Amino acid sequence: MNWYLAKLIFQVSSGMGFHTPQFDLQWRLIRADEVAWAYEKASVIGRLDESNFFNDREESVVWKFIEVADIHRIGTIEDGVHLFSTTEEPNEAGAYIKELKNRSQQAFEMAKSSELNLNVNQNQNHN
Repeated sequence: MNWYLAKLIFQVSSGMGFHTPQFDLQWRLIRADEVAWAYEKASVIGRLDESNFFNDREESVVWKFIEVADIHRIGTIEDGVHLFSTTEEPNEAGAYIKELKNRSQQAFEMAKSSELNLNVNQNQNHN
């Protein structure tokens, strides 16, 4: 069995759809014997994750699976393994770095908060 990294694309629309188009790009780990099977599994996961619900404004929200946009075989899963990379070519390096650092800090704070909530919930379930 091999590990693959698959990029799933979802289109997100809400209300009457009169808003900026939104697409959610998700990277998923898939375990399969070969790339064709990994692609099929990723497609099934995407279709299973489609959903319809109402948001807090009572607007219909639709998550529609579009496609498996990319798939890469991963050698081994271990600490620090290189999974995937891209090269960016922004117009302004300074502004790009500033935005990256801002997003990085926000992501780190969200991850800490999520981990804290997970730990609290696990401790409550053990009591």
